[in-house]
Amino acid sequence: MLKILRVGLSVVFFSLITFYFIDFGEILPHQFHVVEHFQFVPAYLAMNVLGMALIVIITLLIGRIYCSSLCPMGVLQDIIAFVSKKATKKKKRYKYSKPKTILRWSVLGIILVTFFLGFNVLLSFFDPYSAYGRLAVHLFKPVYMAGNNFLATVLTHAGNYSLYAVHIFIMSAFSFSVTVVTLLGIGFLAWKYGRTFCNTLCPVGTILGFLSKYSLYKVRIDAGKCNSCAACATRCKASCIDSKARKIDYSRCVDCFNCVKIKCKQDAMSFSFLSIKKQPAIEKVDLSKRRFFVSGLTTALTLPALMADSAGHSGHPLKRQTPVSPPGSQSAEQLLNHCTSCHLCISKCPSHALKPAFMEYGLGGMMLPMLDFRHGFCNYDCTVCSEICPNGALLPLTVDEKHKTQMGYVVFNEDTCIVITEGTNCGACSEHCPTQAVKMMPFHDGLTLPKVDTEICIGCGGCESICPVHPHAAIYVEGNAVHQEAKVIIDENITDEVPDSFGF
Repeated sequence: MLKILRVGLSVVFFSLITFYFIDFGEILPHQFHVVEHFQFVPAYLAMNVLGMALIVIITLLIGRIYCSSLCPMGVLQDIIAFVSKKATKKKKRYKYSKPKTILRWSVLGIILVTFFLGFNVLLSFFDPYSAYGRLAVHLFKPVYMAGNNFLATVLTHAGNYSLYAVHIFIMSAFSFSVTVVTLLGIGFLAWKYGRTFCNTLCPVGTILGFLSKYSLYKVRIDAGKCNSCAACATRCKASCIDSKARKIDYSRCVDCFNCVKIKCKQDAMSFSFLSIKKQPAIEKVDLSKRRFFVSGLTTALTLPALMADSAGHSGHPLKRQTPVSPPGSQSAEQLLNHCTSCHLCISKCPSHALKPAFMEYGLGGMMLPMLDFRHGFCNYDCTVCSEICPNGALLPLTVDEKHKTQMGYVVFNEDTCIVITEGTNCGACSEHCPTQAVKMMPFHDGLTLPKVDTEICIGCGGCESICPVHPHAAIYVEGNAVHQEAKVIIDENITDEVPDSFGF
């Protein structure tokens, strides 16, 4: 039953997390984002005490259940290993491998040090939840959308219009490339060796592995009954069972329960409580590692990350000096301190205005979300991204707070405006401005020219996204390094009069 329960829990969490990422039709309510908040790194960065406490308590009770069932990247590796087992003609067998202790703690140490220095991108690369989020957004979601488009075409020809086709495009060549490399790398390790990534490169696996050595319930070997047949070791995808020494490396065991499922003929395998009296001698623990781990987390909590310099976007050659960070981020520094580039906000943005950054935030801010107005603008009444962020990088905003949040300010370059260059009326930017920060004023010969008011602009990008001038928009948004409060204009001439009857 342990294996069945573990697989059932894995299927539920993996399905919910994956579908919430790829659900472009918003079939799942936004309230389902709560599932994303119980991931280790996002919970830590957001100071989600409940999420962190739950993971730690579960680990100290029964081991790395988080790694086996709650982490989507862990479940994906199990799926790849299962397919490998079915696809390989030769019966797939695992074998014990010595722990890569130095490698594991070195990777964790480097990530902690770079995080302490404000270079958060390494944490983004190796955090299993964020890495899986990018897989879902950049690879799985386009496949899901392509399937939707195919069905929509078939149904339309049959006279059924219940589905509609959606536009598929690559949001960032860099993020897409990183995602493909991630899938190939982790996929190869899972195909050949099972959970190698979890026990060598994953910082979460190293931390929880350290805690799981002290868990109350463990998979245990009765040395008096074991005959070292290695049947359990051949099924251990974590390669942590040393059948010759009749020992288990509990820091690498992910509680998959494959070894317990085989029903050991000697009845030497069990998952049971280790009482203090009957517990075998515990191996000596290197206290220097513990001190390193604790001091690393302490410094990461107490010192803020350094804000990196911004640069222009090579694909959209505007003269923007500062990127426009998403609503709720408060500043680029807040984003750099907390965001791990899981791309959940990018996936759920209804107007497709959020895109992964390249070097706009600097080297340490690669793949962080930013507002890019080539495919849309930030909806005036939308607060979705701030509501669903699991990392605390985007703080929740009400609609009224969103209306007052100035992410950037409008800049107008009249030398390239088609009113002047082509002598024709336009006014598209003014029509799409929700705050009247862009107004059309008389110019000459019956033409009107945009006039901007930066004090009431919120930086939504409605004007920039609709501007017909390419490749350099004549009007664009310059980001605020720290979000400001925009002035709200109240039109006193607007009344709530109710007509006595229809006007026609």
